[in-house]
Formats: sequence, C-alpha cells, structure tokens
Amino acid sequence: MQRLAIIGGTGLTSISDLHITNNQAVETPYGSTSAAFSHGELAGKEIVFLARHGNNHTIPPHKINYRANIWALQNIGITHVIAVAAVGGIHLNIPPKKIVIPDQVIDYTYSRKQTFFDNDLEHVTHIDFTHPYCNDLRIVMLQAAKDLKLDVFDGGTYGATQGPRLETAAEVNRLEKDGCDIIGMTGMPEATLAKELGLCYATCALSVNWAAGRGESEITMVEIDQAIEEGMGAVKQLIAASIKLFSK
Repeated sequence: MQRLAIIGGTGLTSISDLHITNNQAVETPYGSTSAAFSHGELAGKEIVFLARHGNNHTIPPHKINYRANIWALQNIGITHVIAVAAVGGIHLNIPPKKIVIPDQVIDYTYSRKQTFFDNDLEHVTHIDFTHPYCNDLRIVMLQAAKDLKLDVFDGGTYGATQGPRLETAAEVNRLEKDGCDIIGMTGMPEATLAKELGLCYATCALSVNWAAGRGESEITMVEIDQAIEEGMGAVKQLIAASIKLFSK
C-alpha cells in the first residue's frame, strides 16, 4: 500500500487545509523527530505531515535529526515523501517565488549524521545514488503543475550547504561552476537517508531569494519572508493537486 508524507520546510510548518485526525509521536533508535507526525486528510487522500524545523520553526538546518525523521516515517509505513524546501536561486530562470522540481543534488554539508549504515554492520553497505530523487513523484508534481498552469522549473541541481548562515558571493560563484541551480540547507542528508530506506522521495523547492551576488542588494529576512508569503500559496496548490494525482 502506498502512503504519502509531506515534509514541510521554512514557510510550511503546517497546512491549513489538512484535516488532522491525530498527532503521533514516534520513538526512534536515533532520538526524537523534529515534531509529532500529523495524520490527516488533504485533497481526499490520507497523508502524514512533518514540520522539518519543528512546529515553531526553532530547529536550524544543521541540528535537524534527519535520521530520526526518515526512520520514523518509514517505520509507520510511509512509502513516498514530498519534501518542501525554501531555496536561493542561482539560475537566471529561477527568480524569487519560482517553484523548482530538482533532479540532482550536490552535498556540501559536513558533520551531519548522514547514513543508517555506520554501526554494527554485518557488511559494508553502499547505495546507488545516481538519481537522488524519485522520478515517479517528480512526474506527478510536474503534471500537477501543468494542470494548474503553474510555471515551474523542471530539473536542476540542488546545492546543499551547511548553514545556518547564507553563502558568500564567492561561494555562490563556485556552486554555479559546479553546476548548481539552487541552494538550500536541508536537502542533504534527507535525500540520502530516504534512498537508504527505499522511500520514493522528491523535492518541491520554492525560490525565496536570489543567491548571494545575484540580486541587486544584500539578502534580508524581510525579502525572504515576503517571497515565502507570496509563493507558498502556489506550493500548497501544487501539493494538493499532486496528492490527487498520486491517489490515482
């Protein structure tokens, strides 16, 4: 049986249209999840929602217990995950308020617990990570965007940085040379861990600012908050439409 979860990032700590039936705390071998899981119905489909940064958005990117979150989702029977993220745009066609469905990722994070295969192993385990995102879910979201006539960016590489600070202009130049189109702080190791447990995982990213050195001025939280407020409505529409397609 296929079961879908939504992981909400910055700007999506809850979904107002989600009719919650119960909240569930899950114990894991890796500690506590970011928040209790909200079970409910959205767009006529039963889903689970998790606030990645906690219900009050108090957990910074480098402190998120990614292993606990992903393990717990898999443990309660989740098979598919749509991960919502706020990102900075590097590519010229990814301005603020643009939605991106990336198909690749480059990891620049460090000191994060990024695998389930590190202790008490019978043998060393490697996973294929050629395609980090589940194409089945990507296709669902892209079709949903087409049905809604939303202009989303199909593909692109997500550069996952450590945070919580934003990047320097020189770092963004390097990221661009590496092939990154957007920058975020939570894409890894979340995608890796989902892959290790066999979850179908894809990211729906909302550009909330031009990356450092790409805009006309310094980045401010006022600018980011405004882009989130104006752009997250389209993200919620896309999620709801994707859920309807997923249920079919």
